[in-house]
Amino acid sequence: MPYLNRRRFLTVAGLPVVFAARLPAGIGLLGLETEDPLPGKHPDLTILNDRPVNAETPPHLLDQRITGADRLFVRNNGIAPASPPADPSAWELRIAGEAVPEPVVFTLAELKQRFEHHTYQLTLECGGNGRKEFSPPASGNQWSTGAVGCPEWTGVRLRDVLEAANFDRKKAVYVGYYGRDTHLSGDPDKVVISRGVPIAKALEDETLIAWNMNGQPLPHLNGYPLRLLASGYPASVSGKWLSEIAVRDRVHDGEKMGGASYRVPCKPVAPGAEVDDEDMCIIEEMPVKSLLTSPKTGAILSDTKTLPIAGHAWCGSGAVSKVDYSIDFGSTWQACALTKPANRYAWQHFSAQIEFPQEGYYEIWARATDDQGRAQPMVLPNWNPRGYLNNACHRIAIKVV
Repeated sequence: MPYLNRRRFLTVAGLPVVFAARLPAGIGLLGLETEDPLPGKHPDLTILNDRPVNAETPPHLLDQRITGADRLFVRNNGIAPASPPADPSAWELRIAGEAVPEPVVFTLAELKQRFEHHTYQLTLECGGNGRKEFSPPASGNQWSTGAVGCPEWTGVRLRDVLEAANFDRKKAVYVGYYGRDTHLSGDPDKVVISRGVPIAKALEDETLIAWNMNGQPLPHLNGYPLRLLASGYPASVSGKWLSEIAVRDRVHDGEKMGGASYRVPCKPVAPGAEVDDEDMCIIEEMPVKSLLTSPKTGAILSDTKTLPIAGHAWCGSGAVSKVDYSIDFGSTWQACALTKPANRYAWQHFSAQIEFPQEGYYEIWARATDDQGRAQPMVLPNWNPRGYLNNACHRIAIKVV
């Protein structure tokens, strides 16, 4: 149902909202058509924040093998450009930094004309996906399970573009990005987010400068007309509205590279502990994880005790070797059928047929194991101040009546 938050309720369709000042915080107005805060997105995405816009996808909407553009989550740190560029072909990408002899600028048209195009299905997951489950609560948007997706992306390899800019391999340590989103303060000179990856990650085949998703131009909220894709790392390193790549001779020191941002304690700490910045380590590869997408949690089974289940599993740079399910709270596990990935960094699909022994309430748990033998934990993993890297088993509820 459309709703208005407290920033938009002073007038509706030109009419004042009587007693607007008395509306309790957190309660939206009913039955009023409003401007769509997520143009181009499925109406059932869950909006966590509208300034900046952040929205996740309910698990059952992630049932597609290739995530549709309308179902991919939105994670913004600042304000997206107000409108798409009038001429996207003229969009400019600057390549600079200490390990680039002279800055080079490519237009989007030049990128498309000069370099070989590549298409990969690449998993993109917010580092804070699952933050809602941490106790004590961790700061930040309270993502549950839907800040992930795996569309098909088309672009050029970052490596090819850096080579064309004659970057110095001996000096290069890190690659950082800059985009054209604006800071919440409105200050045009204040950087919203500028993260990066080690040079080895930047030079992988699958690290792309992309302009298409599923054969169509990127959605505006997901970075149109140009973005970076470095799958297997937190999605925050895959910068949107991409305008500059900096090849650094040091670990990138851009906005949200320091402090607790996208970092976890280098050693396990007690829940709720305060951790000094120098004891925090940058998140690189994401952990192994799985998601049950069918059926929707809360499903009621009648006239049968048989239920097909399905979902996806993924990990950092490796592959998922197996997925198991449990209906007895992790006491025993049964194997699922598991497909191979479409390419490196694509998620894999699992399925199984469950026979329930009797009527009653059940939980289905899914547990993935990667090719290094690392399995999802049944309980929350190491607590950290910002609630990153929760890869505990996904659970859904089922009633058999």
